[in-house]
Amino acid sequence: MPRLAPPLAPGEETILSVDGLKVNYGAVAAIRGISLDVKAGEVVALLGANGAGKSTMLRTISGLIRPRAGAISFADERIDRLPPARIVRLGIAHSPEGRRVFGSLSVAENLRLGAAARPDRSTMEADREGVYALFPRLRERMGQAAGTLSGGEQQMLALGRALMAKPKLLLLDEPSLGLAPLVIVSIFKTLAELKAQGVTMLLVEQNITTALGLADRAYVLRTGEIALSGAASELRANYEEVAAAYLGARG
Repeated sequence: MPRLAPPLAPGEETILSVDGLKVNYGAVAAIRGISLDVKAGEVVALLGANGAGKSTMLRTISGLIRPRAGAISFADERIDRLPPARIVRLGIAHSPEGRRVFGSLSVAENLRLGAAARPDRSTMEADREGVYALFPRLRERMGQAAGTLSGGEQQMLALGRALMAKPKLLLLDEPSLGLAPLVIVSIFKTLAELKAQGVTMLLVEQNITTALGLADRAYVLRTGEIALSGAASELRANYEEVAAAYLGARG
């Protein structure tokens, strides 16, 4: 199968650094001074209940929201004041919550749009074949309007579209949202394959067990702050502590 990203050893270098980030929605503080990092080749999970600030974090990294304070650096370049299109060209692809495929366009057209901002087009066909190898169902549906796909197929397309940008960092916002259990297993099996290829991911997910099964490290957010962080293996071994941090329990 064609490789969708260059292989990177986990821990090789810090590719994303967030320092003291603060984000407001009007007078409401959504992110309250968060600092975190992602190293090349690793999967980092952001866990937390609805309203914890997880999706806001991804939208701010991808340039859709302007922070009130703090800094975001990607591959040693400050990006928190750059427009979204420039951030995409630098190598960050965002697969948003709710999939948001272009419903009137075909599967193949959605994938072509995913590659629109990439500077190097020479491997585009090989990368599209790589997406079809990961998601054979998309090959079967390549001429079908994206809006007529099932929820699981739309999630596959959203992931495939993001991968067509050949990202150095893949932002994934709730890839399991609204999907049947068997489809979730399939999606996360594919994410594990991408991890084995060296794709670096920052994953927002509410399903603690599923996310920690994939991630190398995780941060648990609560009301815009980091309540807990650590290696995924350690957090799995202390599930009750993670659940308490996730739910805001005090004791």
